[in-house]
Amino acid sequence: MHKQIFINLPCKSLPASKAFFEALGYRFNPQFTNEHGACLVLGENLFAMLLTEDFARGFTAKPLVDAKTATEVLVCLSCESREEVDELVAKARAAGAAVPRPPQDHGFMYGHGFEDLDGHIWELAFMSGMPPNA
Repeated sequence: MHKQIFINLPCKSLPASKAFFEALGYRFNPQFTNEHGACLVLGENLFAMLLTEDFARGFTAKPLVDAKTATEVLVCLSCESREEVDELVAKARAAGAAVPRPPQDHGFMYGHGFEDLDGHIWELAFMSGMPPNA
């Protein structure tokens, strides 16, 4: 079926957004990065395209959502451990992210998250097992 995912997210300042994610330890694919957009590598075959707002408008007839005032998408990434979740949230906070909620511990799943510089919500989760009654 599908082999890759590209999440497209508009951003107000592409240089600031790139610096933010680089501070979290992520890298960008230079083959798909220019002054209009940057290909954020999230994992094997997992990518987010950070697009300038003007460039993003070229892909839709709908108005762009201001992610600081409305939620247009929740991006959830799996992590290898609780420590990785906490480490990424700490790096995001240090790089200027908002962290509006405390961590959530559901026993089999631990999660926390942040809002990037543009307000996009990034949830991070570590699953140590299956939910009860699954």
